[in-house]
Amino acid sequence: MKFNTIAYAVVIILSHLSFSGLFQPADAAPSVDHGIYAALLKAHVKDGRVDYRGFKTDEKKLRSYLIILEKTDTGSLSPDEQFAFYINAYNAWTIQLILTGYPGIESIKDLGNLFQSPWKKKICRIDGKILTLDEIEHEILRPRFKDPRVHFAINCASKSCPPLYPEPFSGKKLNQQLDAAAAAFINDPERNRLEGNTLYVSKIFKWFSEDFKGDIIGFFRQYAQGDLKTGLDNLTSPVVIKYLDYGWSLNGS
Repeated sequence: MKFNTIAYAVVIILSHLSFSGLFQPADAAPSVDHGIYAALLKAHVKDGRVDYRGFKTDEKKLRSYLIILEKTDTGSLSPDEQFAFYINAYNAWTIQLILTGYPGIESIKDLGNLFQSPWKKKICRIDGKILTLDEIEHEILRPRFKDPRVHFAINCASKSCPPLYPEPFSGKKLNQQLDAAAAAFINDPERNRLEGNTLYVSKIFKWFSEDFKGDIIGFFRQYAQGDLKTGLDNLTSPVVIKYLDYGWSLNGS
């Protein structure tokens, strides 16, 4: 009887800890708290335009979020949470990079020089290392996850870049968010458009053609909507692809 009483008490205690969040099952997937970043994006990103002045005012909050990323053990995250983590890290660190020169810059390129581009600055603190934005993009995001939609999720703080996504990426919603980002970019006539049988596209598709497996038209057909979809479906001659100039001025409000 005494043993049964003790066992019952242990079950009650463990149940209480589980419901209170103090005890997690061994298979519970860790995640990252992106709450600070979510609030910053909601406050300072409108229709893809970034209010860097507002971010400058809230720079301490942004730094607090970057510390959360710095302390995260990415190895403990699921693949989707890792993917979301590195996208958010790239975007948040890009904003922080802009703030180091704002308001005295007109382009992210102003933060580089003849010997070092801004994307090669060692600024991103992750897993005990200090990485560059290029390392996150070209040594982690692209080769590890092999998903061309990443190019519409990461933001280089420039007008021709895909708009900064208005909420943090998360493992639970990642596929939906990546699809939404890709569709929004593909169907934005300021960034891609069809005239006759000529498809004018962002230089992103030229720079990273291998990520799209050389099938830019196939990718467009996958995400095209409305007039763009109708135009592509009704083509009677081969599509000619031309690349638009890329605008590097800040994507500020």
